Amino acid sequence: MIVAFAVLYGYQRSIQQKIFLFGAHLQVSKFTNNRSLDDTSLPLNTPLFKAGTSIPGVVHMQAVATKPGILKTPDELAGVVLKGVGRDYNWNLLRESLVAGTVPEVGADTGNGSTQLLISQYMANQLKAKVGQSLPLYFLGNPPRARKMTVVGIYETGLEEVDKTVALGDIRLIQRLNKWGPDTVGSYEIFVRDFNKLDQTREAVFDRLSPDMRLVSVKEQYRPLFDWMLLLDRNMVILLGLIAFVASFNMVSVLLVLMMERTPMIGLLKTLGGTNPLIRRVFLNVGLNMVLWGLALGNIIGIGLSLIQDKFRLIPLDPKNYFIKYVPIAIDWPTVLILNAATVLLIALVLWIPTIIINRIQPIQALAFKK
Repeated sequence: MIVAFAVLYGYQRSIQQKIFLFGAHLQVSKFTNNRSLDDTSLPLNTPLFKAGTSIPGVVHMQAVATKPGILKTPDELAGVVLKGVGRDYNWNLLRESLVAGTVPEVGADTGNGSTQLLISQYMANQLKAKVGQSLPLYFLGNPPRARKMTVVGIYETGLEEVDKTVALGDIRLIQRLNKWGPDTVGSYEIFVRDFNKLDQTREAVFDRLSPDMRLVSVKEQYRPLFDWMLLLDRNMVILLGLIAFVASFNMVSVLLVLMMERTPMIGLLKTLGGTNPLIRRVFLNVGLNMVLWGLALGNIIGIGLSLIQDKFRLIPLDPKNYFIKYVPIAIDWPTVLILNAATVLLIALVLWIPTIIINRIQPIQALAFKK
């Protein structure tokens, strides 16, 4: 059970971190019927953006903008969505997904914006591009406009929806292409302090929205993935129920066999004045002693295997199906303690039931059973 929970928590954490790379906990954009990938302008001087981290539950807020384009090489081309970011962008999570190079330098004091570009491993394979290579990036227009970009880094998330489309660059490049000022962006990305309190923070942000703003949470944006993770939780409950049933059945069987073998001893103890509750406690203690030794051994094996997998990543996964290259591990120590305590309590209750047979054993019959 320890390994099962460690894998479940590790997998959920890994998938959530990959989603948060390009999908903030909350995203605020202009309320419009425009459903294209080209953002509608949103000013920075709004009460919401000025409030920033003073909003209860908000830990970080950043401005971004997106614009569709086409990356081209002499032999290949790829449609991309350029996500423009500024100095306030949090690169911490994305750095963990880098497979080559580094993140773009954005926010330098150049009026035209940086031409450094971060692309995905999928795009690099498709375009046969590598770090340091210059690529023209074409934007729709009449006539089409092109910018010469330099690939400075390559990332890989394992999320096909992201890897196939998203490239990162300087937000000022998009501002210049859209003829926006430095105080105009495409949307705000908001990160919350506690993801478990996302709905409460969403309400606090919603109260500060202007009528022309739209608020979308990451759960709404990536609903299929979150529904899938919820299904994993339900499957884990079923699995734990089956494990508990099998473990309880085995312990009851062992205790019944033990009582059958010790039937003459039970008769002798009753003859010497032993009460039924006393004899039942003796067998219950024997059963619990076996459970505790089993738990100790199980904890050593479960935690040991989890730590080995976490460090050496021995068990691989197909990223096309599971979004990650190896079985992730996250040991939650409070959960380990709760599992151990719940197991002892459950087994104790289950073991108490078969000891009721002791009440029905007569001393004379028990002593005769020895012959």
